[in-house]
Amino acid sequence: MPFKRVPQKFNASIKEVTVGTGDKAIKLGGENVYPLYSFDEPIKNQPVVGVEISDKGPNRDLPMLAKFYEGAVSIAEVAKKAAAAKGVSFISLYLESADPNGENVPVENCVKLAKEVADAIDIPLVIQGCKNEEKDVQLFNKIAEALEGKNVLFLSAKEGDYKQIAVGVVQAYKGKIGAESAVDLNLAKQLNTVIKQSGIELDNVVMNVGQAAAGYGFEYLVSTMDRIKAAALVQNDSFLQIPIVAPAGQEAWGVKESVTAEADAPKGWGPQEQRGIDMEITTASALLASGANAVILRHPKSIETISNLIAALV
Repeated sequence: MPFKRVPQKFNASIKEVTVGTGDKAIKLGGENVYPLYSFDEPIKNQPVVGVEISDKGPNRDLPMLAKFYEGAVSIAEVAKKAAAAKGVSFISLYLESADPNGENVPVENCVKLAKEVADAIDIPLVIQGCKNEEKDVQLFNKIAEALEGKNVLFLSAKEGDYKQIAVGVVQAYKGKIGAESAVDLNLAKQLNTVIKQSGIELDNVVMNVGQAAAGYGFEYLVSTMDRIKAAALVQNDSFLQIPIVAPAGQEAWGVKESVTAEADAPKGWGPQEQRGIDMEITTASALLASGANAVILRHPKSIETISNLIAALV
């Protein structure tokens, strides 16, 4: 008996969220099929790839990365080079030096840097905070004010700071926010619900539902993402019909396979940089298959590979 494929089509769809302005703005979400199921229905907006730029600069100890950013002295120059890389749709500036438990760089310095980066690139900008809630509230509101009109996305708003961030970033300065929860469907829905109750329309919101690298509790993350997409499409749950942005690079380049120098690694592990690239590619491709509408990576080789994968599948 011949196989007869029956496409899965849903009356529900993921909300569409626009980041950036002009003809290079990106649209996240909008699909009404499972992740990468372009054989069931055309996917309205294909997943996109961004490159993460730390305010500390790229890791110059990695030969391929050092060669790619050769000649870039300032962070703005680094961002400009990254924006020109094949497959890059947006830049994500990670303000890790602002952490009060680290270098505690002042807010005004971070605002100045964000403006320099925004002026250096012609693609959308994402701002990643320092992961300290109190400092992130200050950072996001001041940067949103300085970059008003550029439709910047700020990652992330959490249970403890979403009110201050949402009011400043979205209501006052017309930016977008990421709702970050800890690998749990119910926590993700609860955060989206209270954001909506605070007066923020959910087409101003993306989700960051948790982070993990492949092999490191990763099955909990992808199963959560699978359940979120199913609830959004099958059950028509409007509080989960929100695009997912996954900062994959931070986790992938932080595990032992990526940070262990070749001299200290077990026999057969191979070059450190290639291990990090492989971990980043593996993590990102699994996140896309589980429903990420955007992934944030660090290495140009990973970005090129994942961009080619998206083009081939979507």
